[in-house]
Amino acid sequence: MRHEIDPQRYGPPGESMAAAVGACVHCGFCLPTCPTYVTMGEEMDSPRGRIFLMKEVLEDKLELELSLPYIDNCLGCQACQTACPSGVEYGELITLFRAYAEPRRERRPMDRLQRAIVLKTLPFPRRFRLAARAGRFAKPLAARLPEAVGAMLRLLPDDVPKPARLPTVFAAEGNRRARVALLAGCAQQVLAPDINWATLHVLSRNGVETVIPASQGCCGALAMHTGAAEEAKPLARRNLEAFGGIGVDAVVTNAAGCGSGMKEYPLLFTGDPEQVRAERFAEQVLDVSAFLEGLGLREPPAPLTAPITVAYHDACHLAHAQGIRTAPRRLLESIDGLRLVEPPEWELCCGSAGTYNIERPDVAAELGERKARNLLGTGAALIATGNIGCMTQVQSHLAALGRRLPVLHTMQVLDRAYTHTLSRSTP
Repeated sequence: MRHEIDPQRYGPPGESMAAAVGACVHCGFCLPTCPTYVTMGEEMDSPRGRIFLMKEVLEDKLELELSLPYIDNCLGCQACQTACPSGVEYGELITLFRAYAEPRRERRPMDRLQRAIVLKTLPFPRRFRLAARAGRFAKPLAARLPEAVGAMLRLLPDDVPKPARLPTVFAAEGNRRARVALLAGCAQQVLAPDINWATLHVLSRNGVETVIPASQGCCGALAMHTGAAEEAKPLARRNLEAFGGIGVDAVVTNAAGCGSGMKEYPLLFTGDPEQVRAERFAEQVLDVSAFLEGLGLREPPAPLTAPITVAYHDACHLAHAQGIRTAPRRLLESIDGLRLVEPPEWELCCGSAGTYNIERPDVAAELGERKARNLLGTGAALIATGNIGCMTQVQSHLAALGRRLPVLHTMQVLDRAYTHTLSRSTP
């Protein structure tokens, strides 16, 4: 796509935005993989349509506000990148454009309030835990409250698990084969703390010592992917300090969105003094499934006493943003007696997408139901995935359809297989 964008005008990110716009040849391979184009059927709600809109804004041919309804509809799932034959870095473009647009746009008071609540609550486990526990009492009133508030309440679990303090070091069993650092996460610590413990147990069982720096914090992905770059930077700096110089083979994550966000630190700090440090850090970041599959299991779990069919749901920020699909499947297939099945439309987002199911609840709900029906259509007794947002979304829509199937992280499935507690009734 020819463009007249002046990279110098937009500072260090300008070159990346201009390159992404210029790489798009408008071929349309992205259309059937884009969740908003599939559900809305509108060209401006497709990746190539949005690229055209961003190009027009950056060339001063279109007012920013006219483009934003379509830009805001984008989930940032990056399925278009997987389908793109031209290598368009759409994920970088949408992140940088949102960062450019956010300080220049006008938001309604309720939207500003909702955004402030999300960015000042979700990244901080203690605040989020308090908010989640308080929100349970208002949850029955969700339908009567403004949609911006009701959408947040409907996503809250019926019960908030008790916090479980993680150690600073979790030893390897037997001979140590590797040493890694673990990002503990934010919302995940509140909604499903067992994922971290399952991760520690599985790594330990396979000879991996895990360090959990106490000074770490939110990865900043929620802020970064919604245009709040200045709010994301101090969070990222904190992690650069926390994980720097601790002598590990990798920094592993067990939440796809977090891993993707940490790999984007060089983009966040483009032109800043931290850029080189962020690049070195991003090279160390790896999803736990990819790390463990690359290391190799010391020994597979014992065969299951009864066979179980498991459907694997690809989290967008694992499959599309990080290009990791094979690793979690190989780990699951190492369990004798586990039959892995694939849902149709694997490439379509479930509608969670960070804060999307709060900001665009109608679209998110349509995608969530579609994903739940596709998963149920496999006949699986259990769903496995690699991201807490996906787990919450899928569980919610399975329940709405009257089917409360277990939805577990890949590490939880492995942990239960190792401890002989994996079954059709696995909680």
